[in-house]
Amino acid sequence: MLPTPQAPLLQAAAGLTPERTPVWFMRQAGRSLPEYKQAREGIPMLDSCFMPELLAEITMQPVRRHDVDAAILFSDIVVPLKAAGIDVDIVPGRGPVMAAPIRTRADIDALPILDTNVEEVAQGIALINEELTPTQALIGFVGAPFTLASYLIEGGPSKNHERTKALMHDSPDDWHALMERLVPTITTFLRTQLDAGIDAMQLFDSWVGFLPQADYRTHVLPYSQRILASVRDAGYSIPRIHFGVGTGELLGAMAEAGPDVVGVDWRIPLDVAASRITAASQPKVLQGNLDPALLFASEDALRTHINRIKDEAARAIAAGNATGHIFNLGHGVLPTTDADAITRAVEIIHEER
Repeated sequence: MLPTPQAPLLQAAAGLTPERTPVWFMRQAGRSLPEYKQAREGIPMLDSCFMPELLAEITMQPVRRHDVDAAILFSDIVVPLKAAGIDVDIVPGRGPVMAAPIRTRADIDALPILDTNVEEVAQGIALINEELTPTQALIGFVGAPFTLASYLIEGGPSKNHERTKALMHDSPDDWHALMERLVPTITTFLRTQLDAGIDAMQLFDSWVGFLPQADYRTHVLPYSQRILASVRDAGYSIPRIHFGVGTGELLGAMAEAGPDVVGVDWRIPLDVAASRITAASQPKVLQGNLDPALLFASEDALRTHINRIKDEAARAIAAGNATGHIFNLGHGVLPTTDADAITRAVEIIHEER
């Protein structure tokens, strides 16, 4: 029998009742913090993800400032593509951009596959773990194959994912070939993080909410299942979180991918999300789901919505539709968010009621 973890986040993920509601925020590492901007001044985003001391410093900044219950590894979903040798850059104000988008089956067959540990990231994780206390967890993450495929096919961020969907439906064999090349790259990068000592992981599918459920089940679900299963297959029993944006209609199917925790965005109440999950799978721990824009609202409004979300989670647990709750935003911290507002939100979340 495993010992009871001291970190509230790990307790909640295990279906236990921690002394305080655990909270962390997606994109808490960087973006809104002045110390982040100072630390990364003059350093390109992707370069900073391969600098151990810098990525450790940026990862820890929000833990020190906000008293969140977990650090989220400072990285980006395209880091494993970069590590594999793919020419990708993160363009300020736009996002990941590919020098040579995928256009043919030959492009797919030539796509490099990451097959070695990313030592710079492993070194950064070691430095992070030296600073974290036993009550603080370190969450690693990887991008899911649909989102990475979309970046590769579209060449960058897309509003409609038209090339991606066209390939999926016109050339399904090519689509599955692309998935088969992406999964080992993702799992190798995840294994780097597991071996280095992360306490939990999140599979982050930014764009999958653009798919209907039938397409998700046919073209995405089997590959997300393999990535999440790889954690257990490698002998690790850490919590596995799965999150996507705009996925209210996909929550049941995403739960079938095999996570321990399902992230929910702000568009759907947590108790409603829980009922959709249990209609397709066993009850899961819920993560979420404050609208990031509410960090710009008054403290009274913020408190009202934090308490509403806590109540929704409590109802889901009482009804047997969820086994725990980890507080988070329904997506990432917005770049212009006041850092003091984040700190205050954490204080309110931690308050007993």
